[in-house]
Amino acid sequence: MVYNVIGTMSGSSLDGLDIVFAELTEIRGQWTYVIRASESLPYEPEWVEQLSQATSLPAKDYLLLHTAYGHYTGRRILNFIEKNQLDHKIHFIASHGHTTFHIPAQKMTAQLGDGAAIAAVTGLPVISDLRAVDVALGGQGAPIVPIGEKYLLPGYQYWLNLGGIANISAQLPEQFVAFDICPANRVLNALAAALNKPYDDGGALAAGGVADSNLLEQLNQLDYYTKPWPKSLANDFGTDTILPLIAPLRISVQGKLRTYVEHIAAQITQAVKALKAQLPEGPGKMLVTGGGAFNTFLVNTIRQQLEPLDITVEVPDEQTVSFKEALIMALIGTLRWRQEDNVLSGVTGASRDSINGALWTTH
Repeated sequence: MVYNVIGTMSGSSLDGLDIVFAELTEIRGQWTYVIRASESLPYEPEWVEQLSQATSLPAKDYLLLHTAYGHYTGRRILNFIEKNQLDHKIHFIASHGHTTFHIPAQKMTAQLGDGAAIAAVTGLPVISDLRAVDVALGGQGAPIVPIGEKYLLPGYQYWLNLGGIANISAQLPEQFVAFDICPANRVLNALAAALNKPYDDGGALAAGGVADSNLLEQLNQLDYYTKPWPKSLANDFGTDTILPLIAPLRISVQGKLRTYVEHIAAQITQAVKALKAQLPEGPGKMLVTGGGAFNTFLVNTIRQQLEPLDITVEVPDEQTVSFKEALIMALIGTLRWRQEDNVLSGVTGASRDSINGALWTTH
């Protein structure tokens, strides 16, 4: 079977809305993909402000934003369809939305972007709320991309995503596991903003800084890092826990960036050590994707720290790096369309694998 699907993703780093048009093919349980069109659409300043402040809104205003962002997403998708001449070629849309509240301990997660609004604007079936059933079943609802790594990106022992949050997936002998490691681009971008830069291009600023050993030790001792998987981080861990530790210190911005890069690499190394202990001895391969894969200094720092563990770090082609998550949302939506499990309980800690996603259609 061949499915022509639009997948969308809005990451916690608030850099924009990623859209892909993917051709997904399943033959006897084996999946392949081709990305036919893709685009990353930066958010206008007013949307960055609204999305970043969403969790502080009164209930009525929050729900109005949920609706407005759904219509906004629908318009961006419609423009994408027109620009790439995709009329009458799309089977359905899989929209992740923008995560705001994520409280799995109380069996609740919320993503902005009303699926009904997207369906109304585009006239296409829409699958949204891709984490909700897993959380209702006691899971972390995150990470959800591992099923896409398992089906679409085989050949590795580890898959590292460097987005707003760094998370890792691994194929262990008994199960496929994944968990959030630490905030990544969300913190790095916030630090770069102090120099009026949207991000640290290639990690050049961090490369010119000197790490602060006291701050690094303080960061590495945060309680979250001692917890076993499955585990996940809310978006506000970076802004409410990490940044308040860094911001008041009398260290140059370059020094803060360097320290945080070292922190990310250290936590990734600790995670890999724990995973490697459950794998047969021998070398391993890691695929690195997400916006942070373009941060050459960060990737090289990770590569250096993993070298003693005999882990080879690979960065794929630019399109896969940029749009992996949107592509996997398309796959998750496709599995929902087929009424097949699309979130793995071995990853999230839910009581069982589950079929996630609400289907919205105007016809």
